[in-house]
Parts: sequence; C-alpha cells; structure tokens
Amino acid sequence: MAILEVEHVSKSFENTEVLKDICFSLEKSEILSIIGSSGSGKTTLLRCLNFLETPDDGIIRVQNDVVFDGKKQKQLSEAEIKEKRLHFGYVFQSFNLFPQYTALENVTSARRLNAKKQPGFKAHKKEILAEIEQQGIQLLTQMGLENRMHQYPHQLSGGQCQRVAIARALALNPDILCFDEPTSALDPELTGEVLKVIKELAEKKMTMVIVTHEMSFAKEVSDKVIFMDDGYVLEYGTPEEVFDYPKEERTKQFLSRFRNE
Repeated sequence: MAILEVEHVSKSFENTEVLKDICFSLEKSEILSIIGSSGSGKTTLLRCLNFLETPDDGIIRVQNDVVFDGKKQKQLSEAEIKEKRLHFGYVFQSFNLFPQYTALENVTSARRLNAKKQPGFKAHKKEILAEIEQQGIQLLTQMGLENRMHQYPHQLSGGQCQRVAIARALALNPDILCFDEPTSALDPELTGEVLKVIKELAEKKMTMVIVTHEMSFAKEVSDKVIFMDDGYVLEYGTPEEVFDYPKEERTKQFLSRFRNE
C-alpha cells in the first residue's frame, strides 16, 4: 500500500504555473529522489507536500487518508496546516536552526511546544519533559553529535548543523522525511557526512523524499526517481530506468551534463 499518493497537484504564483498536474506515489520505506534543473519546481513540490505552500488543486493522501483535496480545501486554517505537517519532517537546505538554542534545544523545541498544549501536561510535566529530552539526546547521539548537544549553531560546522536539523525533523516521528537539497549549503568535504546519515536512515527503512543535485547519490540510494522540467514530471521510475534508460530527450540532455563533469 502506498504511504504517499499525489494526484494532479498544481500550483501557481500569480500568473506563473510552477507545478503542472503532478502525479506519483511512494511505498512505505521507499526513497524518492527528485532531480531537475533549478526552477523546475522541485522545491515547490516539496513545500506543497509539507504545507509550507498550499497547492491550488489536486489530492494528497498519506497512509490512505486524504490530507489535501483541492476541490474542498481552498483555504486551510493555521491549526489544519500544523496538523497536516505532522505527517512530514522537513530538512531545509539552509538548516533553519534557532541561533539562540543549543543543538539539544533545537531538536526538542517543537515537541516541548506541542506537549504544553496537551491535556494533563501540568500534572505530568516533569516526566514528559524528561522523556522529550531523552529522545533528543538519543537522536543527536544517532547523528554522531553526543559531544555537541549543548553547543549553539555558530559553534558547529555546516555538516553538524545539518545533522542537528535532521534530528529535529525526526523528533516528531514523521511518516515521511523530506530533504530540500540537504548538501547544497555545505562545503564539498562536509557533504559526505550528511549523505552518510541519509544512507543510515535508508538502512533503517525511513520513508524519504529527497530533492538533490547529487546524481550519483540519488542513483545509489533511491527506489524511485522523478525528473522534473518546467513544472512537469517528465520521467518517473526506478534509478535504472531514469538514469540509464531515460525516455525523454530533455532528461538525456540534463543527465549528460553530469556525466561530462
């Protein structure tokens, strides 16, 4: 059964159509990489999945539940958006960590905020906050940051900041983890440590959607690949189908640039 189904999703900004009739599905534990030139709609698609942008039309299902239906939900309340976002963890290319928080505080902040809104929080505050902190420690340890959890973002390298951001996204136990070009803000020598973490998550069967320019990585780690061009899904298939036997001439042109580098 598909964990994620996207049907005929579209999105425009003013008079510019950025996403055009997007359709694909993803099974639980699968990894989908989205590739394509800058401006092809990759990040907008990811932001629509996470409700950082609201699609204009189409249907999005997670675990067979409709989380968006463009025929019925033209306007979403802030509470509805926050609820829908819980299905997805989002790792930004520029980290987006709170500079005034330590690594551990960045990882636990969202869960702490959510816990305070739950019935019975005051009665069990100490136990709840202790459990949240313990989970944060475990996630940072999983990221290889057990000796950095009380440091602030300005004291960390770019690769370490990105690993904190991954731990933060995992803290809410999302169904699907999304990455928006997770290595684009990193020096080349730091890229490997973040890709290693993503590979480890893949081995643990985490369902992921990854927008990336790392072609060799996408080919190695993905179960499915989407090539986007001018707002359309131009190719959609296994890494072998998209990378080795592309059907569209535009896909062949795009991939040839990377083969020649």
